[in-house]
Parts: sequence; structure tokens; C-alpha cells
Amino acid sequence: MGTDIGGTFTDLVLLEAGAQPRLFKAPTTPHDRSEGVLDTLKLAAAAVELPLDDFCAEIGYFAHGTTAATNALIERKGATPALLTTAGFADTMLIQRSMSSWIGMDGDTGHYSRRRNPDPIVPRRLIAEVHERVDAAGNIVVELAKDEVRSLLRRLKAAGVSALAVSFLWSFTRPQHEQAVADLVAEEWPEVYLTLSHEIAPVIGEYERTATTVVNSYLGPVIRDYIARLQARLQEGGFRGEVSIMDSGGGVMRADDAARRAASLLTSGPAGGVLASAELASRLAHPNVITSDMGGTSFDVGLIVDGEPLVEQTSELGGYHLALPRIKVTAIGAGGGSVAAVDEVGALVVGPRSAGSVPGPACYGRGGDLPTVTDADVVLGIIDPEYFLGGRMTLEPALAEKAIRAHVAAPLGMSVREAAAGIRSVADNQMADLLRKVTVEQGRDPRDFVVFAYGGAGPTHAAAYTAAAGISRLVIPPTSTVHSAYGTVTSDRFRAIQVTDVQRTPTGNDDPAAHIDIDRLQRTMDELQGRCHADLDNDPRARFTRSLYLKFRRQTHELPVVLPKGPMTKFMLRGMVDDFLATYERIYGPGTAMRSAGLEIHTLRVEGRVRVDGLADLEPEDGDGGWDAAQVGVRDVYFPDTRQVPAPVLRGEQVGPHSVVPGPVILEFAGTTVVVGPGQTLHVDPYRNLIIDCRGNA
Repeated sequence: MGTDIGGTFTDLVLLEAGAQPRLFKAPTTPHDRSEGVLDTLKLAAAAVELPLDDFCAEIGYFAHGTTAATNALIERKGATPALLTTAGFADTMLIQRSMSSWIGMDGDTGHYSRRRNPDPIVPRRLIAEVHERVDAAGNIVVELAKDEVRSLLRRLKAAGVSALAVSFLWSFTRPQHEQAVADLVAEEWPEVYLTLSHEIAPVIGEYERTATTVVNSYLGPVIRDYIARLQARLQEGGFRGEVSIMDSGGGVMRADDAARRAASLLTSGPAGGVLASAELASRLAHPNVITSDMGGTSFDVGLIVDGEPLVEQTSELGGYHLALPRIKVTAIGAGGGSVAAVDEVGALVVGPRSAGSVPGPACYGRGGDLPTVTDADVVLGIIDPEYFLGGRMTLEPALAEKAIRAHVAAPLGMSVREAAAGIRSVADNQMADLLRKVTVEQGRDPRDFVVFAYGGAGPTHAAAYTAAAGISRLVIPPTSTVHSAYGTVTSDRFRAIQVTDVQRTPTGNDDPAAHIDIDRLQRTMDELQGRCHADLDNDPRARFTRSLYLKFRRQTHELPVVLPKGPMTKFMLRGMVDDFLATYERIYGPGTAMRSAGLEIHTLRVEGRVRVDGLADLEPEDGDGGWDAAQVGVRDVYFPDTRQVPAPVLRGEQVGPHSVVPGPVILEFAGTTVVVGPGQTLHVDPYRNLIIDCRGNA
């Protein structure tokens, strides 16, 4: 069983041997998100006709993706942390680092003069300097002042601090002083939530390492308590197993590990959708995919290139740069609940503000009176108000029309339907812009990609934003409405460990392998793999990937190169250098790689994965291609280019494999609505993936 909590809905997917996945959705409960999880469990129990406690007792595996960490960081609802750092470096978190986005190169930031520091998560008064010093080579220059540390711990404890971060200079080269602080904390303050920089982010980069350590302590108590509440609710329902939590780096980890590595949960939910898409892309033989997840609050986009999800080594969240590699997901505030308005210059804008699940879009009838994208879809005839969530929730079109008329149509002097079409078009084009942005910025042509669409609102808008981005092929998986939850339950157990261990080659065209200590690299890799394997309970099925991060001397950014299996040799290292040069020129252009500049090996990384037990591959289905029996009626639907046209309405689950359906057509599923626009064509493959040729009018 997999669950994922979004801003508007909480999703659950139930996997049973020999059966198609069962999909469930319930409104997210912001006051206590674990309640929404329990609500989905009740729906699943009812579907299999079991009492809740009997149903929960039969759950063999439970995986969970959540936005709890992201929400706590963005909304500044974490713990009260303190920071211990090397004397002279107390302002590291406040100064940060000069990134390009701060000097006018990022449109969201604008000119440097408009730049603002993020709201601090650790007040300056709770940043304490400690006399100690280790140099870059790992030599102790100044011994740790232990009495000073004891005094600081007592002062911070008295100040009401609930979490502590310790980040000393060059701690990853010699963690002795941070370990000594941990021993003192165990004596003086054992109840405090503690994060040590050499454990959470043992990599070069004083600011990024410190930021990661502080953010982990800031989020740690929140995530620990959240997981405890979730486990308690599951146990009340009868569940007796262990919860696995999605790690944004590429798999799941145990709940206890998640409580200690809270920063790894940032973008936990969206990572599940990308991982599920990577597996599907491999099955369908699509090496390059744009993943697009449109929920109620946001639109999240990721890239799969040459079969692998794109991973970023340093991520920015909540205004801080974190040294935790994660599956790269770019988000904008465009979802079904995104609010539409007319701005001060008379332009129609959609998002980033969202109506969320409470009160929700106006058509929910829960007190919301602002027009949203979902309200526009109802007014345009795209969403049937009587069949929302498969008929479990009835919408109120009159309230949608009232909200659009008051806030958009009247100010712009147009009809309600024209205003609704405008809302939909603005949202679709914003999403198309993001598809172009994430590919073009990587030097890639979006037309070389296939779009995968999922999320509660994704299939409703995907054909339009895919066509607007100039991309011809769209895939909507059968798990689309809960795809991130599906990725959570099918992802491997995952652990990654990395460390900075710098080696350099001289300038010139010498053989780089002659200047690298191969034995040192091998020892470090063996140590990392051993730690990684231990964290995976020494499971004999564990698979490992080893990577080196290389760059040219004096450059800032590095590129990962995967090591082949087997002992490290000079021949292997030469091959890795050739791979690095080829990758560099593929990204930055022919002739840009300057081998004579010399190379640096910076970071060494090992990733371990263990496949989850009990997962069975779905079998392809036969079908005669007929879809007439799935039609339940015809509805007038308003499309921006063709205006109002009659469109067949089909029950999506009854459209079988090998069906070919011309647009315009509406497919209604229990959790989402799929729109195929005029001139577009839908094909259903043997695995019930919906494949839409998006050429034609969206």
C-alpha cells in the first residue's frame, strides 16, 4: 500500500497479487494530515468489504510520501533550533553564498537590489561560536574547548531550544570535534534533537553543509512527531508493520531513519511520481520523458534523460541551499485549486495562490468564493459536477459561475464561459512554459521528449499543455490519479552516502590516472559501500552504484560519472575521464572541454537499493478495440479554439486495450477526467496506458 499527501487530496494505491491496482482519494486534512491517510484507508477497506481493523492487519507493506517537511520549511513552522559553529563563522547562515540568481540573472529574483535574505530559521542570538579548528587536511589546529561547549549547551537549553545543529569547519575531513560535542550533549541534554554536519552532509561547501545541518534540525522534531502520529493512527486501525517513507533522493527509507534525516524528505511526494515514471518509461522504451504532476496546489515537473531521473546535487528550498542530492523537480503554483484574478493592470492571472482543500474551489460548496482552475473546468463542461471523484463528491456549478462572474468575467467585460476559457488557457500556457523551461535550460529540445501526465488534475489539462509546448506524444498511466503514491509503494529501499575527498591532477595533457591515488579511492568507496550496506540491514539483495564527481580545476560545478563494477584500476579511471569529457561537451557544447586545465575529483558517492518484496509485474491485456459500450452520453464542451462542441463522454475504466478514440472526447475515471482535444487521437495500450497524439487543436 502506498500513500501520498498533497495540498488538496490524499492519495492511496492498493496492490494485491494478480489484480489491477486500486486507487483511492480523500481530501487532505491540513489540521492533522494523518487523518486524511486514515480516511483513504477507510475507503480501501470498504472497497474490499473488510472492517478497518481487519483490513489494516492484512497490510504487508506500507509506504508513504509527504509534503510535511516542505510545508514546515516554507511556512516556517519548524522547531526552535540553535547552531554551534567554529569561532569566527557565526554569520555563515546569514551571509549565505553569492548565487547567480542573486545578481539579476533569475527572473523570479530580479535585480540584486530586490534580493532579500530568507526569513532565518535560526535566530542570530541562538548561533554560538565554539573555539576549535580543523584544517582542510584534517589536522587539529585548535583543540575543542569542552568546558565552553558545556556552558553553551546549558545556556541554550535554558533558552527553550528544542533542536541543535553542529557544523564545524572541515568537519568531514576529521569529525572528532563534532563527535565530542555529541558525547557532551548525551551527558548534558540527551532529549534535544541533534544533527551533526559530518553525518548529514560530509561534503565541501561550508555554507551548504551548515544550511543542510540547520534545516535538518529545524525539521527533525516536526517530522519525528508527524511520523509518530501517523504510526499511532495506523496502529489504532490494526496495522502492525513498519512504515517506509519516501526519500527525495531516489527511494524509500525506514520511518526511524526518516525522523533522523528529515531534510531528505523535502520534495518526498513528487519524487515518487518521477520514480514510477522512470519504471514505466523503461517498459515503454521511452528514454527521454518530461514528468508532469498537476495536483490541487502545484504543478511539478521532472526530467528522465537516457532512462534515468535527473538528479540535482544542491537544491534550493525555503531560501536555503542544501547539500543533499535529490530528484530534480521544478514546481509552480498551478493546480486545480489555483485562484484566478484580474491584477492591477487588468491582466488575468492564475496562481500561485491556491484554495487548497479548505475551503477549496468555489464549486466545492465549502465556503470558498474565489474562482479556481477547477471552477473553470466545471463551467466549460469538462468536469461533470455529478461524477467528481466517481460520484462520491457533488460539485455546485452555480457557485463556480458566480465566482468567475464576480472576479474575472465582470472586470474583463466578457461572458462567464469566455472567462473560464481564459482561466484554463492561462493555466495551460503557464504549464507549457515550464515544460519548455526545464528542457531548454538543460540544452535539450522539448520536442525530443514524451510527456507523462498524472495527478488529480494532470490528465484534465495534459493534452492542452503538451500541445502548447510543441510536444506530440502524451502518456497517461492507469495509476495517474495516484501516481506519486504508486511510485512510493513500488520504489526500492534506498540509501545514499557521500563524502568529499579531493584529489587533483596538474595542468597539461598528462595521463590523469598517473596523478590519482587509486588505492585511496578504493578504500573510501569500500568504506562508503560498507556503511550503505549496513544501513540496508546488510541485505544480500542490495545493489550498489558508485559515482565520482569530477570538474575542471578552478571550476565550481561538478558532474557525476558512474564507476563500472569491479576493483578500481588506472584503465577504469581513464575511461571515467573520457566519459566526463564526453558528458561535459554534450551539456556545454563541442569543444568546451579543456583537458589541459587539469581535473579535480571532489565527491565520492555510493547508492544502495533493495527491491521491495512481493511486487508483481502487470500482465498485458487483450482487447478488441471497441469502446462504444463505454459511452455514457454526449456533453457540450467549450474549447478555446473551437468554442462549444459536442464531445462523447466515456467511462474511462471501460475503454479497453487497443481502443483508438478520436477527439474531442471526455474520459471520466473515478479519480480524474481525461480530455482529448479536437484533432487529437487517443490510443490505449495493452497495459491500459492512455497514449494521446497531441497534434491538432488542444
